Amino acid sequence: MSFEFLAETGIPEDRIATHEQSLSDHSSDWGTPEGEGSPPDVVVWPETTEEVSAVLAAANERGIPVTPYAAGTSLEGHAVPLEGGISLDMTKMDRVLDVRPEDFQLDVQPGALGSAVDEAAGDHGLFFPPLPSSGKISTIGGMIANDASGMQTVKYGEIHDWVLRLEAVLADGTVIETGSKAAKTSAGYNLMDLLVGSEGTLAVVTEATLELAGIPEQVRGGRIIFDSRTDASAAISDVVQWGVDVAKIELIDELSASMANRYLDADLPDAPMAFVEFHRNHDVETEIEFCRSIVAEYDPVDVDIGQSGREMAEMWEVREEMATALKQYDADLEMLTSGDVTVPISKYADLVEFISTLEAEHDLEIPSFGHAGDGNIHYTVMVRKGDDEHRALGERVDEEIVRHAIDLGGTSTGEHGVGMGKRKYLPDEYSEGTVDAMRRVKAALDPNGILNPGKVFPSE
Repeated sequence: MSFEFLAETGIPEDRIATHEQSLSDHSSDWGTPEGEGSPPDVVVWPETTEEVSAVLAAANERGIPVTPYAAGTSLEGHAVPLEGGISLDMTKMDRVLDVRPEDFQLDVQPGALGSAVDEAAGDHGLFFPPLPSSGKISTIGGMIANDASGMQTVKYGEIHDWVLRLEAVLADGTVIETGSKAAKTSAGYNLMDLLVGSEGTLAVVTEATLELAGIPEQVRGGRIIFDSRTDASAAISDVVQWGVDVAKIELIDELSASMANRYLDADLPDAPMAFVEFHRNHDVETEIEFCRSIVAEYDPVDVDIGQSGREMAEMWEVREEMATALKQYDADLEMLTSGDVTVPISKYADLVEFISTLEAEHDLEIPSFGHAGDGNIHYTVMVRKGDDEHRALGERVDEEIVRHAIDLGGTSTGEHGVGMGKRKYLPDEYSEGTVDAMRRVKAALDPNGILNPGKVFPSE
């Protein structure tokens, strides 16, 4: 395939690459199994909205696939160019353009890391609450594409709750603007919420206006140790249902704790536990005591939730590295999946118990942890490398967990997105008419199907 036409876009040769290393670097994301990547034919690094528009217009005219790429931290193959073509690397569009503390707003390009956004906001006593656990190494564009969320969702909500305005480029190169810098708008169709979570299949975001929040005056946290996963998950559900004002409440099961100890040299007890954090501007101790009174009903082994400063920061560092710990846990095992199911909070303990039952029944290791406060659990089915039979068993168990979550009124993906890995479950979550409506939106905005093909929808 010839890409001489890219010279017409005005992008210089040093930001266009066809050499093997660049193609390999853009063939996979964090969740792609080793050896299963799919390289693009060319990588292009735009620096402006105009350049993005020129590339998309030229590619659309020729029917060439374009797959947006940034940090590569996605877990469902979103950035994998399944049909080759152009990998549109957005990492050079990485500037924080403006901070308006008087409006609690920040303008940013899509290639900026979450850490850069928080640093810029922090200079004004503000922060961006919905950053995912990988926010320090993930880009804002990727977060918007997947409608990401993280440990603070239970209090602050998801990315879409904090995006006010987007500039984006459609498949044919048309530049559009959605939303408003005003606190609210009822003008026209809500195209912004259509683009947030569209996984790079409808448009390429080139600029975003984000809402910020004030850094809380009082931050406390710690951990609660339980006798069983069932007690831990049930206690967490009660904490949320009783309306305790928690900013974070995470489940860590005993297997995840053991794996973290081995890889991270942590000192977690080999027991199920909840990590919690409270954000308040006053009366934080009252909220902590409220939480204590509820978890006491489950006779916890230990309750230590008055921490602050470095001690608490070290605890959360362990949680943030949990996925990496699992990936590096055993050279003879591999992670089959990065589970991301989410259920209504009243069903959370049921889901955890179901996973525990499957783990015991099939003699598998299924470490489980996650953003329990919003009903989200990240489980990982560990399978033996090179053992096709064991892998097939793991795949069956993984599917059972996902389908059970959907049966409980939940979803196959709470924050990682559909990508390639969850396509087959879309018709189980939604009616045939709903999925068809989604396909019609895709066809209307990208009639030639060039934007991130092979993602979201099951094969027809």
